[in-house]
Amino acid sequence: MLFGRKNLFSATDAFPLTDAVLEFDDSSSVAVRPGRRALDGFGPRGERSAQSKWWAVAGLIGLYALALLGFYALGVVGVQVLWVLAGLTAAGFAVFGALFRLGLHHKLRLRHLKLGIVVASISGMLGLFYLEPVTQILLAPFMFVAVAYGIFTVPRRTLLVLTAGVLCAYAAVAAAHYADQGNDALLRLELMHLLALAVSVPAFIVLMGRVQRLYRSLYQASRKIKNIQEDAQRDTLLGCFNRRYILAALEEQKQLADESGIPLCLAVLDIDHFKRINDELGHLGGDEVLRTFARIAQQGVRGGDVFGRYGGEEFLLIFPATSLLPSLNTCERIRAQVESHAWTGLLKGRVTVSIGVTQYVLGESVLEFFSRADTAMYMAKEGGRNQVVVEEPIAKGDSQLSDLSIPSGHAFL
Repeated sequence: MLFGRKNLFSATDAFPLTDAVLEFDDSSSVAVRPGRRALDGFGPRGERSAQSKWWAVAGLIGLYALALLGFYALGVVGVQVLWVLAGLTAAGFAVFGALFRLGLHHKLRLRHLKLGIVVASISGMLGLFYLEPVTQILLAPFMFVAVAYGIFTVPRRTLLVLTAGVLCAYAAVAAAHYADQGNDALLRLELMHLLALAVSVPAFIVLMGRVQRLYRSLYQASRKIKNIQEDAQRDTLLGCFNRRYILAALEEQKQLADESGIPLCLAVLDIDHFKRINDELGHLGGDEVLRTFARIAQQGVRGGDVFGRYGGEEFLLIFPATSLLPSLNTCERIRAQVESHAWTGLLKGRVTVSIGVTQYVLGESVLEFFSRADTAMYMAKEGGRNQVVVEEPIAKGDSQLSDLSIPSGHAFL
């Protein structure tokens, strides 16, 4: 599409300021961080979350190994115990690592995965206790650590059943030690440890159950708050950012551009002949056209761009840290996608969009910035619609884009 070249002029000279435009207030203190079209963060566990869990497990194992090294330095355990610990650790990481590499962890709930880690950890400590009775000193405190690792995800009843199994296994190891050594003093010591575990661990799990319920209540409340915040930023009909958010984002990006000098561009998008669309399809059909347009536009923008509904069939698209040429290319891509979309229904004509885009001039107001983009959009309407019109910003005595190479088929106002 070939654009006609027009002279630069002030937006306020061409079109009177409407009440909607006057809503901009450069003194606004609202600061909203514009971001990608992010969904709620409570989705599948990402790689970073999985890695943090592995680091937590590795850290706890490292603490146990450090204590065992202290026992070795004191001469109360042999080096073979350290080798067994290393072998058990390597085997455990190999098994769980294979689950992650094969994607089998996606078929397991988080509580099942954590329960497996807790069971593997306690089983390893019981094995070392069987080899070296003195390691029972470490078994008691680190059993609390292992239970605490899974307390917020593993059900309390499951942990109590696990504790009963561990106590039975502990009693079996103590019986094996007595059968092998016949040491009455060692048997009494191990029975005292068993009694201490039998009393303290279930009490710990029951008390932590209250903390677990509080944690779940706070988690659910945080999700509700997050959803409320997300809804407050979104247009309920279209799913894109709403007027309040997009204006606050524009104000913040303007301040950021003033402070850092990075480029900033803004586009105003307006669906052509929307009154005709409403007349042909009715308001419900018009709403569906708006939803489809918003989806097409959001699919066409880049990750860091901010797209939102300004009002009616008019939308704003903010290009943070972006110069005019990439912004122009994105706008042209959206225009072409809207034009070529297979619109269904009783529409007698195509659905097209007129777009005006401009670049921010350091030190100007948000109102001036928006007005220039709005002017370019109106010039696209006057020029026949279904086109992208660019108004070149001019700093004092200098054109910021005088040496910019313009692709074929585009021209500046």
